[in-house]
Amino acid sequence: MFTDDQLSCDGFLGGRLALWQPRAGYRAGVDPVLLAAAVAAKPGESVLELGCGAGAAMLCLAARVPGLAGVVGVEGQPLYADLARRNAAKNGIDVAVVTADVAALPADLRGQSFDHVIANPPYFLRAHSTASPRPIREAAMGEVTPLGIWVDVAARRLRHRGLLTMIQNAARLPDLLGAIAPRLGSIRVLPIAPRHGRPAGLVIVQARKGGRAEFALLAPLIMHEGARHLADGDSYTPQLRAILREGAALDWPA
Repeated sequence: MFTDDQLSCDGFLGGRLALWQPRAGYRAGVDPVLLAAAVAAKPGESVLELGCGAGAAMLCLAARVPGLAGVVGVEGQPLYADLARRNAAKNGIDVAVVTADVAALPADLRGQSFDHVIANPPYFLRAHSTASPRPIREAAMGEVTPLGIWVDVAARRLRHRGLLTMIQNAARLPDLLGAIAPRLGSIRVLPIAPRHGRPAGLVIVQARKGGRAEFALLAPLIMHEGARHLADGDSYTPQLRAILREGAALDWPA
């Protein structure tokens, strides 16, 4: 278990959530908040997060959508699983956290199905990037379990018409689509660009079990105003500011 001096307590959603995070190692930033905002969950629906880390995404979602029927997080690193449980208790949010490898879920969880499965898998193929010297951070950022397994596990846990929502590095989009297309339909991709005229660095991909709608590549979500950073402080667009500071849902482009 992390000791208190190894942790910082950070505010999310304009202070609606307070989450313990390790001072050294993987720290949640914008990505899990965007992932949570992209999930069109309704009260009474169930959510499974694969690789929940310290719980940022699932707790942001549960804070925005009170009355979810059940929220379950799966985390392979015991230190982070314990932290997710601690963060849920700190914020008074009822979730279940299972310590398990995404590729080897326990039998009772394999017997459940969910309306939504969400995931923020590690972004980096280590054949093309440098590993972190910190083992815990490396486990969060460097891909060990292939994306195809993440998608396969997610698809199996979705009930009919359920939605998978994932956030991923834009460079991994071909791998992600290749894994999703044989299993799920109604795929839509939302590129996330730092500024107008800049390439997308992230994508949010959503797909439906049993969906038959045409593939949709949507207009990009722009994170910052202006062509470049001009001053200290954030320069988020109004939509990003509403998501990050007010807990608003992501308004998917038509």
